[in-house]
Amino acid sequence: MKVDTRSQNHPPGDEEKIMTRKQKAEKQEHEQSPNKKPKSEDNNNNNNGNKSNNKSLTDIVAEFDNFCKTTSQHLSIKQMREILEANNANSSGSDDAVVPRCQDMMFYGVLKECPICCGTLHHDGHNYICEGSYSEWSTCTYSTNDPPRIEEPIKYPDFVQDSPISDLLMEHRDPKGKLKRDIKSKDKPFAGMIISLSGRLSRTHQYWKTKIEKHGGKVANHVIGVTCVVVSSSERDRGGSSKVAEALERSIPVVREAWLNDSIEKDEPQPLDAYDVVSDLAVDGKEIQWDMQDRSQEALESLNAEIKMYGKRGVHKDSRLDKDGGVIFEKDGIIYNCALSVSDRGRRINEICVMQLIMVPENRIHLYYRRGKVGADPRADERVEEKKNVDEAIKEFAEIFEELTGNEFEPWEREKKIQKKPRKFYPIDIDDGYDVRYGGLGLRQLGAAAAHCKLDPFVANFMKVLCGQEIYRYALMEMGIDAPDLPVAMLTDFHIKTCEETLLEFVKKLFKTIEGEEDKPSAVWPDFSQRWFTLLHSTRPFIFRDHQDLADHGASVLETVRDINVASRIIEDMSGSTIDDPLFDRYKKLGCSISPLEKESDDYSMILKYVEKTYEPVKVGEISYGISVENVFQVEVGAGPSYDDIKKLPNKVLLWCGTRSSNLLRHLHKGFLPAVCTLPVSGYMFGRAIVCSDAAAEAARYGYTAVDRPEGFLVLAVASLGKEITEITSVPEDTESLEEKKTGVKGLGRKKTNEKEHFVWKDDIMVPCGSLVESEHTDSPLEYNEYAVYDPKQVMIRFLVGVKFEEQDVVYEEVDPADADADAPLE
Repeated sequence: MKVDTRSQNHPPGDEEKIMTRKQKAEKQEHEQSPNKKPKSEDNNNNNNGNKSNNKSLTDIVAEFDNFCKTTSQHLSIKQMREILEANNANSSGSDDAVVPRCQDMMFYGVLKECPICCGTLHHDGHNYICEGSYSEWSTCTYSTNDPPRIEEPIKYPDFVQDSPISDLLMEHRDPKGKLKRDIKSKDKPFAGMIISLSGRLSRTHQYWKTKIEKHGGKVANHVIGVTCVVVSSSERDRGGSSKVAEALERSIPVVREAWLNDSIEKDEPQPLDAYDVVSDLAVDGKEIQWDMQDRSQEALESLNAEIKMYGKRGVHKDSRLDKDGGVIFEKDGIIYNCALSVSDRGRRINEICVMQLIMVPENRIHLYYRRGKVGADPRADERVEEKKNVDEAIKEFAEIFEELTGNEFEPWEREKKIQKKPRKFYPIDIDDGYDVRYGGLGLRQLGAAAAHCKLDPFVANFMKVLCGQEIYRYALMEMGIDAPDLPVAMLTDFHIKTCEETLLEFVKKLFKTIEGEEDKPSAVWPDFSQRWFTLLHSTRPFIFRDHQDLADHGASVLETVRDINVASRIIEDMSGSTIDDPLFDRYKKLGCSISPLEKESDDYSMILKYVEKTYEPVKVGEISYGISVENVFQVEVGAGPSYDDIKKLPNKVLLWCGTRSSNLLRHLHKGFLPAVCTLPVSGYMFGRAIVCSDAAAEAARYGYTAVDRPEGFLVLAVASLGKEITEITSVPEDTESLEEKKTGVKGLGRKKTNEKEHFVWKDDIMVPCGSLVESEHTDSPLEYNEYAVYDPKQVMIRFLVGVKFEEQDVVYEEVDPADADADAPLE
C-alpha cells in the first residue's frame, strides 16, 4: 500500500497575485491621471452606463454600510421578508439572518441558485456559501467571493413607493447599475482584531506583524483591549511573561502561535479557545482536539494514545466506569454500544459520537454519551448518568440513537436496516473483539513474548513484529483514521463491505462521466468525500480531487483497514501474560509455514542479488534512502496454491510485491487478494488483479513508511502469467475483458531490467533480475514494469525479505556538549 503523507493542501494558483498587480497598476494610473479610467471600468461603463463604477472599493464598502443603516431604520423585519418573497428569495430564518440577506439583495442584486447543486446562496460574513445538499450524505461545499446574480430589476411590494427611502431603493434597483461586493477587501482573517505578541516565537515579531496587518489585523505592544495574546507553546512552561499574566488577569485569550498559521491558511479566524495555551497541558490525560494540533504532534499523540474503546464490549475509558467493574449492557442479543460519525464539509462538521449503556456492580446502569471531535474538544458534549432502571435506560438510548441518525435502533442492531438521513450521523458498525491497537503486544511485552516462544528465534522475532501494536498504529496514523475513540481495527464485515460498495459505486460513476463534463462544476467529488469520511472517520478529512487521491486515500486505505481487521481477529487479546507462548499460538492460527533462509544458501544469494540489481533509492525531501537486507524467510501459505501446484503452471516468474507491514498477517493467513477497484494509476490500472513488479524499487515504495519507521518487508511471489501474455504501454480501456479472460498482462514501464542478465531459477521459474535501464516506452504511465494476474490460484508468496531503509550520503556534524551548553539561550 502506498504511504499516506496526509498532505491534503493544494497550493493556490497565481491568478490572485496577477489580479492584485493589475489592480495596483490601475490604481496608480488613476491617481496620476484622474480623468483617465482603467480599461475595465471603461468597458463596464460602456456596457451599462454605470457611473458609480468609478468609485473606489473603500467608497463602495462605506456606501453599503450607510445603505444598511438607513434600510434598518426605515424597513421593518416583516417588510424585508416581503421584499425577499417578492423576488423568490429565502425569507425564512431568524431576524438576524433575514436583515443582512435582504440588504445584500437590495444593494447588490438577487442571487442566483448555486451552480453546482441549485441550492440557496447566502453570505456568512466571510464568503457566499450554499445552503443546499448534494445528497443525504453531504452538503454543498460551494463557496465564492463573486456569486452569480440575476440580471433583472429587483421587484418591490407596493408599500415601498410610500417609504421615505423609496428613492434610495430605486437607485439600486436596476441590475445594470449594480456594484460587485468586494469581500476580500473587507473580510480578512484578522479583520477588526488587535493582536499582541509575546515571548520567543518561531518567527520574529516583525514577520508576524507584517502577516497580521496584511490579513486585516493590527499589532499592539500592550494587552488592554486586544483580541488575544499570541505566545509559543512552551510559554506556559517558562512561567509566562508579564503580558501573559496581565492577559490572564483581564480574561483575555492567550493562544498558541499555530492560531496565526491556521487562520491564514484557512483564510478565516479559527476559534480562540481551541488554541488556548492552557489546553496544551494535559488534564486528566487529555490533550487538545487533534485537528487543531500540529501534524507531527498529532502523529506522536496517535502512536501513544490509549485506545478508549477496543470493540463492541469495550467500556469507553473516559466514562471511568471500567475501573468500577463496569461492563457493556446486553439484553436479548443486543449489545448497547454504538459509535456514530458525520463528516460534513459544507457545515464544517466533523464529529463522532459514542453512546453506551454500562452496568456496574449492584445492578446500577449508566448511560455514557460523548459527542464532539477527536481529542479534548472544548465544545464536546460528554456525560455519564446513572438511570433509575433498565427500561428507562434502554428507552433513552434508543431515543438518542433515533434523534442522531433518524433511524430506529433495534432494526439497525438486529438486521442492519439503516437509511442515511440528511444532516444526520451514520453508525460505525463495531464488531465483538479487540482492536489490534489494544490487543496487540505492547512495547514492554515484546521481549518477554519472544523469549518465551518455542519457535525459531528469527521466526519468533518476525511474529513479534506482526503481533505488536506498533505497525498497526503507524499504518492507521499515516492514513489519518486513527481515532482512539473508534475501534477502526475491529469493524464488522458488513461495514467494510459498505465502504467497498461506496468506493465501487463512485468509481463506476466516474467512468460514466460524459466527455467535456469534467470542466463543469461537479458535485461528485465532494459528495463522495463526505460520504467516505463519514464511513471511515478521519481527524483531517478533505475533498478528493483526482484518481491518484482516490488510489492513495481511498482504495489502498480500504485494503489496509480490511487487512488490519483480519490481523485483529488473529491476534485477539495479547495484553495479558506472555508465559503461555502467545506467539506460537498465533503462528498456528496463521496456517502457514515460515522458516528462515540460511545466509550461505544459494536462494539467499539469489535474492540478495535481485534486490541489489533492481533497487533504486527512495527519496524523501532532499534525503535518499538505500536499503539493506536483514533477513529472508521462506513461506508456504496454507490458504493459497502450494508450491507443487504453482510449478506445474506455464510462464512462471519470480516477482516483487509491495505491501505495508500491517497487511502481512492477512496475506500470510489468506493469500493475496486482487485490487479492490479499477483506477487509471499504478497498482490499479489493470483492474481487479494481483499486481507485481520486476523492480524491488517499486515494491519498496509501498513497504517504506516513515523516516522514524525504517524497517519493512518486501514480498517475493511466484506468479504464473498463463499461456498468453498481453503487453500494454498505456492504461487499458477495458479491464473487465482482461479480468474475464484471466490472461497475464505485462505493463511496460519507462524503466526495465536488463534482459541480458535474466536467468532461470529452479523449476523453470524466470527471475527478471537485471540492472535497471531506460526503456523505449518513454510515455508509459508506469515507471517500472508491472505484471497483473487475475486468478489468485496463479500466485503464491514464496519469500519475505526483511529490509531496513538507511539514509545515504548524510554527514552529521559533531557538536561538543560543552559548546552546545554555552550556546543555549538563557531562560
